[in-house]
Amino acid sequence: MWVLGRLRAGWRALTSMGTALVLLFLLALGAVPGALLPQRSLNESKVDGYLRENPVLGKVFDRLQLFDVFSSFWFTAIYALLFISLVGCLTPRIVEHMRSLRAVPVPVPRNLARLPKHAEVTLAGTPEQVAERISGGLRGWRRVTRDTGGGVVEISAEKGYLREFGNI
Repeated sequence: MWVLGRLRAGWRALTSMGTALVLLFLLALGAVPGALLPQRSLNESKVDGYLRENPVLGKVFDRLQLFDVFSSFWFTAIYALLFISLVGCLTPRIVEHMRSLRAVPVPVPRNLARLPKHAEVTLAGTPEQVAERISGGLRGWRRVTRDTGGGVVEISAEKGYLREFGNI
């Protein structure tokens, strides 16, 4: 049972946004030797020249795969962990975001005077005509029109359903 707890804790740690940021920083840091040292995949003769000029340091760099940075095991491990971390971090957020995109606006409150921005206006026309005019002015808003009976039409409108999409 404790194994399952440890696995769950490890998964939570791996899929946190903080871990993803650390892995992204490590990936950038790991790419620095690939930019500063000659790479075998680009120029084998420069790597051989570096190994001849610096036999001790060159041997250490070669064992650490610093001449093959972008195909090294440690660089591959960093970007594989980063990929897993991002997928695990974003999947629950995307699911929750999709749920909120399908949500309908909440019904109109009973007492509008409690709201900080409320106004009372008397308009000419039937409730259906007035509701149609108001709905036309709410383009770009997600709106629901409810006929509650007794000549009362409620319009609920909400904007900003895609605001969280930028965070994903």
